[in-house]
Amino acid sequence: MAIYILFAFIIGVVSALVGVHYYPDVLTTGTDPDGLVMEESEAPEAPASTTEQVTTTGKEVIVYDGIAVSEMAQVLDLSGRGLTGSLKAEVRLLPQLQVLDLSGNQFTGIPAEIGQLRALRVLNLSNNDLTGLPHELGNLQQLTLLDVRGNAVSNGDMEIIAAKLPTTTEILR
Repeated sequence: MAIYILFAFIIGVVSALVGVHYYPDVLTTGTDPDGLVMEESEAPEAPASTTEQVTTTGKEVIVYDGIAVSEMAQVLDLSGRGLTGSLKAEVRLLPQLQVLDLSGNQFTGIPAEIGQLRALRVLNLSNNDLTGLPHELGNLQQLTLLDVRGNAVSNGDMEIIAAKLPTTTEILR
């Protein structure tokens, strides 16, 4: 149990420094790392909401199962983590986000709500399993770089998105 507490402390310190928090299933299922079932009084409480939670440092938004980030985050780097599926639509609740790096994962889609991130300047989607993109990405009028290399994104989607983006946006395909 002491190792578990030390591990949790280290994760907490590192998470606080980088602004990204990882909540493995072990923290919400009531089991400890050794697979032992904890008494109900020992089990940590699950977040009150599935989209956000309140911590001592303010609100956090759950952007992927087990990953939460401060609502004030300006950079979200989830590159190279082997993530699959898609981010949660709640990513739209990060109004100050300027850099979103999802490169080197196995995402098959991204939520259209990314198009609501008005401050976003860099969107790196390279080296995933994307075949289509939401046309709402064209709403990102502050975007300076869109990297979709290493994906099989349709030309039709790219043409629609590029036509809506500022002409100064660099698109890497």
